[in-house]
Amino acid sequence: MNSSDQNGSLSMMKRRWLQEHQRRLNMFLSPPAPPIHKFLKEEDDLIAGVIPAVTVVVEGRSICHRISLHNHDGYNSLAKALRHMLVDDNYDHDDHERVTVDLSNAVPGHMIAYEDLENDLLLAGDLNWKDFIRVARRIRIIPVKANSSKGKGFK
Repeated sequence: MNSSDQNGSLSMMKRRWLQEHQRRLNMFLSPPAPPIHKFLKEEDDLIAGVIPAVTVVVEGRSICHRISLHNHDGYNSLAKALRHMLVDDNYDHDDHERVTVDLSNAVPGHMIAYEDLENDLLLAGDLNWKDFIRVARRIRIIPVKANSSKGKGFK
């Protein structure tokens, strides 16, 4: 059983325990206890404050950066932050809003990948955002190599 399966089963067990606990409380309390999702939301907020920032590594550069994924609400927000961090250090906010930035063009000539809990290198954007922030341990900005087979026997 890998760690994501363990985390999923622990989360499911925790939810079942909380639901059972709420059911027992509601038998004795009037008015009933607050809904279970309130406790789960507070737990997510607590976890967000504890999980450390991830390292951003740009291939070919000796200096790394750190970024907190919990400060972003999705891949577009992450792409804008990476562009600001690595490309447009002194961009104008008004011009920046007119240009659509996503993972494919955040850092021109590079693709954005990440290392997960098992140190596998995967392309960023393949998971939904919540799963991504839970498993991403390092973001890697990798240069896109020119196709060396261009024009060699292909028509």
